[in-house]
Amino acid sequence: MQVFGLYNYWVVIILMMIGLYVVIASGNLIKKIVGLNIFQTSVFILYISIGKLDGGTAPILVEGVTSYSNPLPHVLILTAIVVGVATTALGLALAVRIHGAYGSIEEDEIQEQDNAS
Repeated sequence: MQVFGLYNYWVVIILMMIGLYVVIASGNLIKKIVGLNIFQTSVFILYISIGKLDGGTAPILVEGVTSYSNPLPHVLILTAIVVGVATTALGLALAVRIHGAYGSIEEDEIQEQDNAS
């Protein structure tokens, strides 16, 4: 069946929905950061899957080879991984500062303290 041959796209969809659900449903800031990382990983897998061509080789000119895989998505993903790590580090640093200021990393408790002030 053709549907089972595209299992990597199913993995992308499942990871994307899990990450989105965690970001929306969770009130904990750390869980939200983890959900964003799961969502981000699914996008990485999607771009890498698109860049791979069946039967394609590395884009090095060799006689007899006519089918090459596109290296651009892989290069973009390397950059995205670095940006993702920096974003995660910033988010965790903000969560530490919020915990220091409010004593909690739960959204409802933080909003409650803000409304009381």
